[in-house]
Amino acid sequence: MTVAAQRFGLRITTPDSRTDIDAGPLQGLWTEAQYLQLTEHARLLIEFTDGRLEVPSMPTDRHQAISQFLFLALSSFVGNHGGKVRYAPLRLRIRDGKFREPDLLLVRDAGDPRRGNAYWRGADVVMEIVSPDDPERDTRTKRRDYAEARIPEYWIVNPLDETITVLTLAGGEYTEHGVFRRGQPAPSACLNGFAPRVSDVFDAP
Repeated sequence: MTVAAQRFGLRITTPDSRTDIDAGPLQGLWTEAQYLQLTEHARLLIEFTDGRLEVPSMPTDRHQAISQFLFLALSSFVGNHGGKVRYAPLRLRIRDGKFREPDLLLVRDAGDPRRGNAYWRGADVVMEIVSPDDPERDTRTKRRDYAEARIPEYWIVNPLDETITVLTLAGGEYTEHGVFRRGQPAPSACLNGFAPRVSDVFDAP
């Protein structure tokens, strides 16, 4: 998913309509505590980097179909192995001052202490579905972000060219475990046996 806040400005209204904020002039000044408090009540999925709020674009129907397919496949797989998978919105703390909202994230052990109620402090696998309005957000920026958070495995699920890129962490940076296309399975590096077919992912109804 991608960020539109810097291009279009940002106005946030909480569900009870008590808070209506023009966040544009405050960009760069938000604290982590303010971000966490705000996102408890805002209608928007919001990410955060060093004082700046970032609003991902609205998911499309196809995005949601792909996300649902992967969530159900992961849920069945990791559930049978004692893990837990979640989907956005759920905050993932990259480091002090940076939070992301991955499309999908999981831990192999449901009791993993990084799995907090308000936000997760890490994950074993993170997946992002590339948004058409800013592909570099998922293919480059978040690749650096999740490496910074030391997430062992990052999947870039790209409907634009119908590829799934599986990245594994090595020495603080990601290397390609593989780029998989229609007609191929996309095997996980750390989830032994998890390998959805690329065609099934992108043909999800």
